[in-house]
Amino acid sequence: QLALMESGGGLVRSGESLTLSCVTNGITSDYWVIGWFRQAPGREREGVSSINFSSGTKKYPDSVKGRFTISRDNTKKTVYLRMDSLRPEDTGVYYCAANQKWGSIGATLDDRHYDYWGQGTPVTVST
Repeated sequence: QLALMESGGGLVRSGESLTLSCVTNGITSDYWVIGWFRQAPGREREGVSSINFSSGTKKYPDSVKGRFTISRDNTKKTVYLRMDSLRPEDTGVYYCAANQKWGSIGATLDDRHYDYWGQGTPVTVST
């Protein structure tokens, strides 16, 4: 069984930065993909980044490209999401998720590909 735990959320002002962490427990190989998703009240869940543990392949949507950076520490089995130039529209609960199916393929922002989810960490960006 795989467990994921996010941390690092908080309240920041527009233009500031935050780094989220996703600690995984139960990953025994590098053939996994970790994704970061967010959900704001009244909006659908959106994938904001994804990384393949083995190849390092990354994927971002246009809405965060150039502002968000995903990285991994294979030794610690931890994934980070550095968020710069935050905007009020980045507000939401941020979740990390894992899937093994894409471990040998690449990275994916489709939440239907993910089987394991953390509890989420809230991020609020004020004006």
